[in-house]
Amino acid sequence: MRLFTASILLLPPISLAAQATPEPAQQIAAAVSALPEEERAGATVLGYDADGKLLTLRKGTGEMTCLGHNPKEKDFHVACYHNSMEPFMARGRALRASGVKDPEVDSVRFREVKQGKLAVPKGPSIMYQYFGGSFDPATGTVSGAQLLYVVYIPFATSASTGLSAKPVRYAPWIMWPGTPKAHIMFAPKM
Repeated sequence: MRLFTASILLLPPISLAAQATPEPAQQIAAAVSALPEEERAGATVLGYDADGKLLTLRKGTGEMTCLGHNPKEKDFHVACYHNSMEPFMARGRALRASGVKDPEVDSVRFREVKQGKLAVPKGPSIMYQYFGGSFDPATGTVSGAQLLYVVYIPFATSASTGLSAKPVRYAPWIMWPGTPKAHIMFAPKM
């Protein structure tokens, strides 16, 4: 028992404090990093204030909206999606903020789409994401992150697209087929 106690005392202290919220310029650079270069300057960017409240850091002129990394989350994650997806995405954020948990968030959104209360894109729309890794504000680069590209096609199915509804290594497949959240998943090494 004594050896165990001594081992614990030798470990460095673990900080439980939340990460400081980066300056808006750093949040914007990190958020748009998932986009192709030509889309970055015109993207609308949502980020966080010092209290963790989501806000618009930059109103864009382009077709994309980027959601910056939440500094309260350990793993780096940014997502950029076509503006036509914003009502669906904003509703999900609002439901989570009100305490609704997954998968009920999707149940509510799917019901509201069916009732005509919530809009979804009328055609295909893209989302670019980074998961994990880190962002270096000095160089503007992401390292160690996994890329994920998806094309949302609400209500698409395997029959309407010819895509498998099961993950296929290095090939596109359809996830959530037949729902407002149907989308084609792309493996980065395709």
